[in-house]
Amino acid sequence: MLALFVLYAVVEVAALVAVGSALGVLWTVVLLIGGSLIGSLLVRSQGRRVLDGLQRASRGERSAGGAVADGALFAAGSVAMFVPGLVTTVIGLLLLIPPTRWLLRPAVMWAAARWLPQVATATRRMRPTVIDGEILDDDSTREPNASGSAPILEGQVIEADRFDPAAGDFRKPHR
Repeated sequence: MLALFVLYAVVEVAALVAVGSALGVLWTVVLLIGGSLIGSLLVRSQGRRVLDGLQRASRGERSAGGAVADGALFAAGSVAMFVPGLVTTVIGLLLLIPPTRWLLRPAVMWAAARWLPQVATATRRMRPTVIDGEILDDDSTREPNASGSAPILEGQVIEADRFDPAAGDFRKPHR
């Protein structure tokens, strides 16, 4: 983690020195402030747009995978805008504009399709098994039956949702 922070600091200082040498100190400061102002406007406007896309996906009007990928790219861009530096500001601005998110969306969905089945498998063990059934005898004071076991419940196990990489979201299995 320390090496990553050192790499970040070296890249940002090198970028500031290069831009400062090319444009001058005053224009470099103007560039940093302007990038931050534009970024804050984009965070506000694109935040509403991404939230609208997520709401449309929840109603089934849009692909859930695409909406979540847009949300992830927007979140990464927003975080990059708050990290000080010229390089992170440029990265943040690029992730906040819709054309860049549109270009990167398939890559994010591909990465999620490869990573999420592993997450789903790991978390499936943490979810309880759901059994759809009914109690045949509600007498809780009933003695065990002749074989010595408690009353029997009849029911059907309902399978958990499975991740469909082609659709980019979770689907009920076909029966």
